[in-house]
Amino acid sequence: MYLYELPTTGAVSFADFCVDHSIDRAYTHHIPEATQARANLRGVLKESKRADHVEKDFLTLVKIIEEYLPHLRGLMVCVAHDEIGLKNEPTFSWRTTLTANLFHSSPRLEVPGLHADYSFSLLTYAFALSNLAQSIVTSVGIYEHDRAISDADRKAKDEKLNVAVDFLCRASGIFTFISDTVLPEWETNRTSPPGFQRPPDLSRETNCALAKMSLADAQTLAIRRLLSKSAYDSNITPGPPLPKSHPPPALLAKLHIECASLYSSARLLAKTPGASKNSSSGDSSKEVSSDLRRYLGNQATLHSALSHKWLGVEAGEKGGPDKGGEAVAFLQWSKKELEEVKDAGKLSSIVHSEKEKEERWKEKISEELASVDVFFRYYRKMNDTLHFQPVPTQRDLQSRIPGGRIAIPPKTYIPPTPAFGPGSVEYTRRKAELLEIADGSGEGETTTMTETSSSTPAANYAGAGAYF
Repeated sequence: MYLYELPTTGAVSFADFCVDHSIDRAYTHHIPEATQARANLRGVLKESKRADHVEKDFLTLVKIIEEYLPHLRGLMVCVAHDEIGLKNEPTFSWRTTLTANLFHSSPRLEVPGLHADYSFSLLTYAFALSNLAQSIVTSVGIYEHDRAISDADRKAKDEKLNVAVDFLCRASGIFTFISDTVLPEWETNRTSPPGFQRPPDLSRETNCALAKMSLADAQTLAIRRLLSKSAYDSNITPGPPLPKSHPPPALLAKLHIECASLYSSARLLAKTPGASKNSSSGDSSKEVSSDLRRYLGNQATLHSALSHKWLGVEAGEKGGPDKGGEAVAFLQWSKKELEEVKDAGKLSSIVHSEKEKEERWKEKISEELASVDVFFRYYRKMNDTLHFQPVPTQRDLQSRIPGGRIAIPPKTYIPPTPAFGPGSVEYTRRKAELLEIADGSGEGETTTMTETSSSTPAANYAGAGAYF
């Protein structure tokens, strides 16, 4: 899973540029509350920047962002309805953590307008959810390979994986919301000065890529969860024949094919920002970081290899004698891809954490290679001694690859109700109270007029009621 570097932001006081224009000055106390909520976000991001990865509290960050977003949305709707005015266009300082940089540092960027702060806050929200999922996965470890684990403990850790899957699906929905809703609204709002260019972090292509990547990460965990029981049952005797608890290999192949497609599409989208300009100018500040693009490429190749592995196992286990050659061919293809991607994780950085990441990648690929090799040697021996089927070429296998299958749909992000202003609970209640007061005063006037009319004595003189 990809671990995001969290951005940091500068201090802002909304009272410096927000003026309450409401008739009863109903938002005067809400403006400093919004400043306090943002200060809390800034503080927890600074603490996270200084802390080691194992000490980072992503859950607290998620809660702080969820507290700030309703206040920010309240300011935005009040400005849109002229309930709050702006003395000048606010500017927010954020570090861009997905932008490629020559010195591998996070450049600070001044972004104008409330929509800019809203975009960066949502982006940070999705980063935090994804990192929280990654911390859960790290905490459970490779439990399915633990021969001493009890069935109850294994199921408890399966449930933790389900929680991590849920966080990733939520992150995917937020990235999609930024791409499809927030950024187009920002363009329509036209608050940015002429010549301002958003960083790759806030391009629609990048956020669409991140949505696909989060969904692929979630599906990867779902596959692991699906295999946990059979992986435990295969600890002593890995390889064929498959245990009864093993899910259908064809299903696993389709799930991996979908993952490979998502990662591949995300990589192409992530290469889009600045591509047309950088080809001639060489300006890397408009590109997405190479680490993210490398991760997407490696994951696409890995899942392609795993899909071929399970297609080979499907042919070997359920295809009968006629599929003996096909099983060997798919597993041979899988081995080739894994060997190619094994060294693709090499990094030029000498940072200790990056070296650890590279070692973990090599270890994972080595485990997959060993697993594929067990199946490959078994099915090749069966084909050489019993089936005697020709081994098709890689080109012949292309037409036998099925379509992918999505197992975990993204979760649509629904923005929170504004803490104040039009659309908020407080605003609706206040309007209802004013209507009740108005209705009450109207009924009082009607009653008074009726009582006055009924108290007037009826005239009984000649010509009463006739006016000439």
